[in-house]
Amino acid sequence: MPAQQLAEITDLFEFRRTGYSLDAPFYTDPTIFKIDMEAIFGQHWIYAASVAELPEPGDYVTVDYGPYSLIVLRNDDGDVNVLHNVCRHRGARVLTEAAGSTGNLVCGYHSWTYSPSGDLIHASAPGETKFDKSCFGLKRAHSRVVAGLIFVCVADEPPADFDETSKIFEPYLAPHDLSKTKIAYQQNIVEEGNWKLVMENNRECYHCDGHPELACSLFPTWGLTEGLIPPHLEEVWDRNKEARSSLEERCRRYGLPYEVVEELDTRIAGIRISREALDGEGESFSPDGRRLSKKLLGDLRDFRLGRCSMHLQPNSWFHFLGDHVITFGVFPINEHQTLVRTTWLVADDAEEGVDYDLEKLTYTWKQTNLQDKAFVELCQQGAGSPAYEPGPYMKSEYQVEAFINWYVQRVQEHLA
Repeated sequence: MPAQQLAEITDLFEFRRTGYSLDAPFYTDPTIFKIDMEAIFGQHWIYAASVAELPEPGDYVTVDYGPYSLIVLRNDDGDVNVLHNVCRHRGARVLTEAAGSTGNLVCGYHSWTYSPSGDLIHASAPGETKFDKSCFGLKRAHSRVVAGLIFVCVADEPPADFDETSKIFEPYLAPHDLSKTKIAYQQNIVEEGNWKLVMENNRECYHCDGHPELACSLFPTWGLTEGLIPPHLEEVWDRNKEARSSLEERCRRYGLPYEVVEELDTRIAGIRISREALDGEGESFSPDGRRLSKKLLGDLRDFRLGRCSMHLQPNSWFHFLGDHVITFGVFPINEHQTLVRTTWLVADDAEEGVDYDLEKLTYTWKQTNLQDKAFVELCQQGAGSPAYEPGPYMKSEYQVEAFINWYVQRVQEHLA
């Protein structure tokens, strides 16, 4: 990168106005996107999938973001391997499907064949006398499985504080036992917006009037505190307080953690997690708040447990309920496109049509995702306008400011 261009980009980070949205190039400039891929997605732990997506040895998913393509594979020992999806011969993609099951990994170009651990075990080499297969295994990435969630990191040395962050969230998620769940449905949406806009949109409920289906169960006062409640939401706020008090009593009874832990910009692996009450019956994301699956997850003993909500930077958020789990992974494609992958998990012995209705299970978040897609795309369009200039975050958008502050810190550390 030319020195002058680097200086200009460094200044954008250095003089970013606190409490305001980012300057337009953060959302539109391909050079800044390249920096994001190096400084954020090339250095930090990224949510990739859940163990429910790899139930048997040989099962795999491919995970693509920016310039990276990874194979996430369950091996014969039950562990998870993560391999760069780049053949060591001529660089072809080894596995081309989004998910599947395989024994050895065979590149479709020249049939170079790799073991599940990435070792090169076959390569026809006519006339070659000095070809050493041991030097040409697939490159590996780091992986961690915590409470059934699979994280990957392509850095040579991953950030060490992820261990501490894992200790924060594992007790909240473990009772749901993702090892005993299965995929009910997976949705992939390409949003015409920068990945940061996707994450910003998720961090506030200022726009939640635009989510009528979600507002049936999720209190639209999320993110608000005493003194910030508008008159038309005062009754909802009182109902929320009553539901929260009841939920906390049940959590104490069952020994479930529920307190808010919020370290979005005070640690390298930024996190917010809590267990929060839902409206209506308080069981699930349905019009009346009632359960959407008849099967409780893990060793839970009560459906009325609201939602355990977790946000992990840089690319994921989750809802853990008594009857199902929803995972959200954000995978940048380029500076103006982002893949959002949503996966609904139910108990592995739950039967579709008997224990749950798939359309009802997925309806609320399918609609919400489409609405969020539209909001993100409106912002991306605005960022491309000559009239765009950063606007102020409202008090209820403090988590957006925290995410942006985290992002700016991480990139500045990388550029230093």
